[in-house]
Amino acid sequence: MTDPQDSITIENVVASSGIGQELALESLAMDLPGADYDPEQFPGLVYRTTDPKAAALIFRSGKIVCTGAKSIDGVQESMEIVFEKLRDLQIEVEEDPEIVVQNIVSSADLGRSLNLNAIAIGLGLESIEYEPEQFPGLVYRLDEPDVVTLLFGSGKLVVTGGKDVDDARQAIDVIVERLEDLGLLE
Repeated sequence: MTDPQDSITIENVVASSGIGQELALESLAMDLPGADYDPEQFPGLVYRTTDPKAAALIFRSGKIVCTGAKSIDGVQESMEIVFEKLRDLQIEVEEDPEIVVQNIVSSADLGRSLNLNAIAIGLGLESIEYEPEQFPGLVYRLDEPDVVTLLFGSGKLVVTGGKDVDDARQAIDVIVERLEDLGLLE
């Protein structure tokens, strides 16, 4: 049996920062090559970095949200590129703006099929949502770590809401232990 810990993959890291001043997104869109700004569709300007691959959502308030990075280092590098581009346009950006990780989405594989009906009953209805007619996964909310996991019949799972890379590891340990205690991981 393979260790589910070995299958953990970070799918997306979302982080936020800000430059502490309002931005004129219309003129920024014209001055920043490759920027997408369509206020009818989305209130922010979208600037994509290619290495690392990520998207920065830049808002009029000066808030910036980075999404799509596959690591915390990727977020840092992508945001640094954005800060540099803004500095190149004579927009004041402090030396080292704080970047706060808001959400880490990870996936993993338990390596065996799951009986979601039995798991829903075993884990108790107060911490799960399972409506297979609406969504094929079982939603399981953990208190420690404070994450939401989606379990699928295939044995694959998604951990979302983590703020630290270790949150997914801890969540998988908790899930494996609880399912083994219930005799549902054969």
